[in-house]
Amino acid sequence: MSVWTFARLSLVFLWLSTALVSVTSGRQIGYDILASGGIVGSLADLCVVGGAALDLLLGLWLLSGRGVLVCLRVQGVVVLLYSLLLSLIDPSFWTHPFGPLTKNLPVLALILLLHQRAQGE
Repeated sequence: MSVWTFARLSLVFLWLSTALVSVTSGRQIGYDILASGGIVGSLADLCVVGGAALDLLLGLWLLSGRGVLVCLRVQGVVVLLYSLLLSLIDPSFWTHPFGPLTKNLPVLALILLLHQRAQGE
């Protein structure tokens, strides 16, 4: 397996596992974070389920190998939007020891590298 295939499949794993965790074991964590930002009730349901659906879609789209450039661009925007929203809700996630926001920087770098590689194909 090439390093590029491994990188792409790593992102696929990230999106699919995030989708799964968001609606299973991590569901309440998502609701708690949203509630701390004043997002509750039906809007919180929409955010948790909609976010998980978006993550699932992005993972399956990248796995399909179709429209990879557009998929990577959308992923970059989604990571930036998720980071912005979480920063507004609770900026302390930037200093969290497990790095829920700081990890997005290398994820964005990986997306950019894959994007540059896909442009060259």
